Amino acid sequence: MTNAESIDGSTDVPDPGMVRAGAAAAARRRELDISQRSLAADGIINAGALIAFEKGRSWPRERTRAKLEEVLRWPPGTITRLRQGEPARPVAAAPSPTGDEVSLIAQAVVTAISTFSSTIASLPPVHDPAFTPRVTEILSDLRQLEAVAARAARIGRVTPALIKALGTVRTLYDDLMVRAAGAPDATLGQRLYAARRGANLTVLETAQAAGVSEGAIRQAEAEEPVSRAEVEAIEELVTQIA
Repeated sequence: MTNAESIDGSTDVPDPGMVRAGAAAAARRRELDISQRSLAADGIINAGALIAFEKGRSWPRERTRAKLEEVLRWPPGTITRLRQGEPARPVAAAPSPTGDEVSLIAQAVVTAISTFSSTIASLPPVHDPAFTPRVTEILSDLRQLEAVAARAARIGRVTPALIKALGTVRTLYDDLMVRAAGAPDATLGQRLYAARRGANLTVLETAQAAGVSEGAIRQAEAEEPVSRAEVEAIEELVTQIA
């Protein structure tokens, strides 16, 4: 195991560009199902530095950025361009999964759901201090699982088994998010999701009501960083519609 690189520096003042680049890298890492632990184990970047980067609080060194771009399958310089406000360049499309592969994905999702159900059943009561950290981790994993199933449905042959699996994971996620919102120390994303669903609002309608972008609502619900102004606007809306 090699030593994982750290960062150039950090700041207490939010830099919108750093927040944007970090959030994009976090989303891409989840899309590719790359864990924070594996990046540290491979000597790319240590876990603390990665978390700080993905939350927009620090900026990796040039060599570390290059390694991250390689792992995330981005062209060189993408992270810097994201900070400057440019979109990530498109990457080569992966081959569409075959019917057999789609079937295997559906089976894998169903198997994972069974595991998640057992894990959820063993959660402590919502008022237990250990509840929110554990449920937040499970919800993050469920988002990754949903992304895998949704991607297979978009680019492959849609089968009844896959649609059923996708619907099941979304129902499980929905129920758990609402349950998580009832905890005393529930996250902003969990409370926002429950309030939005309770008011029967779409992401777009919620964004318009809060005066923020759709991206800010999606990022908040996915526990990704948003600006302080967006946090305040979302908190105010949640108070109004909860």
